[in-house]
Amino acid sequence: MPPATLAEAARERRDIVTGEVMDEERLIRFVAGPEGVVTPDVARKLPGRGLWVAADRASVETAAKKGLFSRAAKAKLTAPADLADQVADLLTRRLLAGLGLARRAGELLLGFEKVSTALRGGKVAVLVEALDGAADGRGKLLSVARKVQPAPIVIGLFTSGELGLALGAENVVHSACLAGRTADRWTFDARRLSGFRPLFPESWREEP
Repeated sequence: MPPATLAEAARERRDIVTGEVMDEERLIRFVAGPEGVVTPDVARKLPGRGLWVAADRASVETAAKKGLFSRAAKAKLTAPADLADQVADLLTRRLLAGLGLARRAGELLLGFEKVSTALRGGKVAVLVEALDGAADGRGKLLSVARKVQPAPIVIGLFTSGELGLALGAENVVHSACLAGRTADRWTFDARRLSGFRPLFPESWREEP
């Protein structure tokens, strides 16, 4: 899963729903899969003509319901009813897999103290907190994250067990991706995913 470069993210495509030309980082690519079924291509690597839709749930659902994929492809295509959910699931798994890449690249920190120090130094691009972690430690790190500029993206999509499995570690609660190429790819995917599901529980906004 190669990281997206800034040059790749800067390319422009036309959204088949609105007709607007926009950067790829704001779009999801789809292709016609086997038997004419519309297939998400979040990595933008599958063969075939790309059909581009704005990276949000409403746009994908509109394209599916109104037959806009068929119109753009000039061919009969079938868009699954759960197409937006498929995109969200693929992007979520892509983010989780990216943690392993960040760790192997030496760009991932684990543990409260290391993450806290990096946050205060303005070195963190993405803060990843376990869904089932204690509110106390999470609240302290979120408080620091809100005060630094540029503020890191906060991800709260995975349990400690899921994070540990992805990283081959135990009790992973607090982790942070340092600014760099891996973080750029993470940010690219996280922004697209935010159009389909919240990146962390709404209740976290209320924590001190």
